[in-house]
Amino acid sequence: MTDHPPTPNGDEFAGFAEAKRLLSSHHGRARTLERLATTDFFDDEAVVAVHVDNIARADRVFLTAFDAEGHQVGSDVLYTDEPGQHLDLTPEFDHLVTGLDVPAGSELAALADAEDGWIIDMEVLRGYDPVADRRGTQKAMVLAHLADMLDAGEARGFLLGSPEPPDEDQGTRDP
Repeated sequence: MTDHPPTPNGDEFAGFAEAKRLLSSHHGRARTLERLATTDFFDDEAVVAVHVDNIARADRVFLTAFDAEGHQVGSDVLYTDEPGQHLDLTPEFDHLVTGLDVPAGSELAALADAEDGWIIDMEVLRGYDPVADRRGTQKAMVLAHLADMLDAGEARGFLLGSPEPPDEDQGTRDP
């Protein structure tokens, strides 16, 4: 077993904790996209927001769709048969973070004020690229782990980027 000196703040593996947080956030974004893509709301451009009530019942999530004026245009229920299906708050899609306009006095505004769940900005969700997000998350996780390795003296330097293409003549001899 390797003896690692603790970091100045006492957290021996801060990079590991950060990498774990990054991966959890990625899984939340991917799960939100995956679950909402199974509904009719995802392809309906008239739906600009979806309220997620994940508080009322543990075994299901109630979804309510809203148009640009904040009027309800539909509803759906997603069952959470497994813990990984629950739609917890995903800040990157939340209306408070994205700046989605919630018309004052609308049905959507009433739900936002009640704070029973959270509201997805569907424009942002539809624009989400899970492949690019996965790649970005992987890179961020490597960098987080690398910080631990550098602090522990297990790494002294690193190179990021694509490797040089192999020299086809290297390693061959003329007969």
